[in-house]
Amino acid sequence: MIKVEEITFRYKKKTVFKDFSLSVEKGKVYGLLGKNGAGKSTLLYLMTGLLQPRKGNVSYNDENISKRLPSVLRDMFIVTEEFMLPHIPLKRYIAINSSFYPKFSQEQLQQNLKHFDLDEDLDINLGALSMGQKKKVFMSFALATNTSLLIMDEPTNGLDIPGKSQFKKFIASNMTDERTIIISTHQVQDVEKLIEHVIILDNNAILLNAAATDICQNLYFVNGTNDMNHEKAIYASPSLLGYNALLYNERKEESILNLEILFNAVLESPDKIKALFDNKL
Repeated sequence: MIKVEEITFRYKKKTVFKDFSLSVEKGKVYGLLGKNGAGKSTLLYLMTGLLQPRKGNVSYNDENISKRLPSVLRDMFIVTEEFMLPHIPLKRYIAINSSFYPKFSQEQLQQNLKHFDLDEDLDINLGALSMGQKKKVFMSFALATNTSLLIMDEPTNGLDIPGKSQFKKFIASNMTDERTIIISTHQVQDVEKLIEHVIILDNNAILLNAAATDICQNLYFVNGTNDMNHEKAIYASPSLLGYNALLYNERKEESILNLEILFNAVLESPDKIKALFDNKL
């Protein structure tokens, strides 16, 4: 679906990507992880044509995204971390924006609002909503566009505890085999049960690019134990219940993906993790 090929991009004083490549397939929920400044948001903006690489190419279904063709833009939607909604009724917002998305469904929008326990009244003024409510409305609209590509940058920031729980169900209920969702976040516990494929970035490099099933097949996650051989651990950190750790899954046992443990392990021992996976960029 998306191919990032040998791109170079820099801001005035910092090169973010140099000869960087990555591919994203359709029909999956991707988790994009990295430290602050790793380039996650920049990569998302490059994927949607909001930024242009100095070198290389980004294509969406074999079309150069830099051309910003209407046929391409109407099939993707990005929920940025920071956004503004105008002080107008939701009904007016729908009338202005829905025409850009041929598969938009007002019925689905209202179902999404209901899912978030929001008022389905389309006369509600967007300017009167709290920041958390605005985010829920914006995400509800995004899902209702039914674009093949949906990108979300820190989608759970600003949501209360019930909202974060609703978000998981919200995404799961709107996922199809034809839709690709990319979620960039630091709030890994909010999304780890949704993620089907993990990409971890650091310093212009992909440290991990693997399916969640492959990760759990090769690695064993331990959440709180005192009975552990530290010499065999790829990564271990103290917790209230003992140690959280990552081990080689030598016995091919089942364990639950823990993105926080995985992320810290990849940053601490990237070579050990890389050796387990054939990264297909």
